[in-house]
Amino acid sequence: MIPTPYLLFLGDAPDPLAAKVAQGIRDWRPENAVGQFRMEGCRADMRLPDMEIAEAVEAGAKTLVIGVANRGGVISKGWIAVLKEALAAGMDVASGLHNLLRDEPELVAAAEAAGRTLHDVRLPPKPYPIANGKRRSGKRCLAIGTDCSVGKMYTAIAMEQEMRAREMKATFRPTGQTGILITGSGVPLDAVVADFMAGAVEDLTPDNDADHWDLIEGQGSLFHASFSGVTLALVHGGQPDALILAHEPTRTHMRGLPDYQLPSLEELRDVGLRLAQVVNPDVYVAGISVNTAALDEAEALEYLAGVEARMGLPAVDPFRQGAGRLVDGLR
Repeated sequence: MIPTPYLLFLGDAPDPLAAKVAQGIRDWRPENAVGQFRMEGCRADMRLPDMEIAEAVEAGAKTLVIGVANRGGVISKGWIAVLKEALAAGMDVASGLHNLLRDEPELVAAAEAAGRTLHDVRLPPKPYPIANGKRRSGKRCLAIGTDCSVGKMYTAIAMEQEMRAREMKATFRPTGQTGILITGSGVPLDAVVADFMAGAVEDLTPDNDADHWDLIEGQGSLFHASFSGVTLALVHGGQPDALILAHEPTRTHMRGLPDYQLPSLEELRDVGLRLAQVVNPDVYVAGISVNTAALDEAEALEYLAGVEARMGLPAVDPFRQGAGRLVDGLR
């Protein structure tokens, strides 16, 4: 287990969305975040105390968590000095980036000298089988998005919390670094060899009680030219009974792809259902999750009402308003 609490390292994140790992921990496990460390040029802010390494150690931080999820998942050379300082001061370092801590000789040497541990979260914990497509007992819900980073994980966690408050059987199933850092377990799906991704999702969501729901953390987007593969693995490996459509209304293009526009919610519904029907002919769309963080209250309510009227489905921001109506949409 990764020792808590954490100092969240925001590095030189160019915008708040680039620090989505830190944001997820701050929002869902605030008791594990004692502060943040920002470098010059950082444009993200978790509204936590800014701390130097020594201050964080004095405040009780046990692990510096790299809270940045940059394109390609690389450890910047400009970060190395700070990471080494954290190790020397007595903290572990944890990362969910594709570029592994254990492959950085300076960090390995610093960790050994200080007797500290490097935690690479984006390493599959075991081998996975090829998916077999067999139906499993229990029920599963998956959020699919019009784009990357639109709130799919937040939707799943919010629904799990609501369902547990209702004493329903529900489990959040993490498939990315942020979810794993929040819960302590899961599958870093985009680090699994492609042939075994769907099998990893089957393994993550095994047979269960007939009235138990797995809330599967979504990844990527079926419409994203860079990251559609991981989404399809979730759709086919997860065999969802219910889909939630996830959207962020202020995007002008796909994240990282300025030449690609977002699909409409109608397109997402139609394509998502058709692909999910390959493994579960009875799949349905239960609701729409809209990330309204960039809208004020009046704008958010107006937008949600318009989507709901147009789509004929409950449309809510589960972080802002609660996930009750999305849970109500489950059959």
